[in-house]
Amino acid sequence: MRILKEHEIFFLDPSELLRPEPTFADKSPSQFRDYSVDTEDPLKERVRRTYREMHLNQTVDFVKGRREHWLKFNTIKMTVREALEKLNDLVDESDPDLDLPNIIHAFQAAERARSEFPEHDWLHLTALIHDLGKIMAFYNEPQWAVVGDTFVVGCRWGDSIVYRNDSFVGNPDGDNPKYNTEYGMYEPNCGIDNLLMSWGHDEYMYSVLKHNKTKLPDVACNIIRFHSFYPWHNGGDYKHLEAPKDEETRKWVLIFNRYDLYTKSEVVPDIEALWPYYQTLIDKYLPGVLEF
Repeated sequence: MRILKEHEIFFLDPSELLRPEPTFADKSPSQFRDYSVDTEDPLKERVRRTYREMHLNQTVDFVKGRREHWLKFNTIKMTVREALEKLNDLVDESDPDLDLPNIIHAFQAAERARSEFPEHDWLHLTALIHDLGKIMAFYNEPQWAVVGDTFVVGCRWGDSIVYRNDSFVGNPDGDNPKYNTEYGMYEPNCGIDNLLMSWGHDEYMYSVLKHNKTKLPDVACNIIRFHSFYPWHNGGDYKHLEAPKDEETRKWVLIFNRYDLYTKSEVVPDIEALWPYYQTLIDKYLPGVLEF
């Protein structure tokens, strides 16, 4: 059993165990994890229970409450580098392939984006900071309100949501006629940027970027906002709520997810050697001390 260091957080991201890996990877698909449900496997059961807590408790009222709490941006002030280095104490122990801090995954993803699109420096930085919202885990936010696939609250839950058949049982929004229909509280084709998403690191980091007046393009902010919205960009749900412009967002999210999900390996990048390049991007797009 692995012993956590002082100040280190046991960080379980249930979404990591439940997404199929495509052939875009350093390893063949057969070498990746088995995603089948196994009640005898304590890790997979923990994953299931995490999603159960998420789906039971993530209601319209809960999300509004977390937004009210976090979007005051008065939790902590730090630079991007300080926030990234804080992730060095955050180990995603849901991943049986790797036992590495989250900051290493950030640089792995960023370097893959850099190699494929060297001309898009904004994409390199987007990949580097996409998980910074997970710092909420250091400030008493439960894991089911930080990690995992996101979904829309305020309308009928999408069919492709993980554990959709039984994990929402008891969520009061399912019995509320304002929220349990196909459109719920939304208008047809209102656009995904007008949807109220379940609370997690995606929506938080998107809001942090906007609050701190980032110079990253809107497409970068949308990648961060929707990269865990698997029921939409991967499962095909919520098409009736899409606006025409959302197709461009989906395109870039799917490109980005190749770096997010499929770059994990035991090859650890030389982070100290890479810092100067990425610091220039931070100074260009998200400089100074940020309010989280």
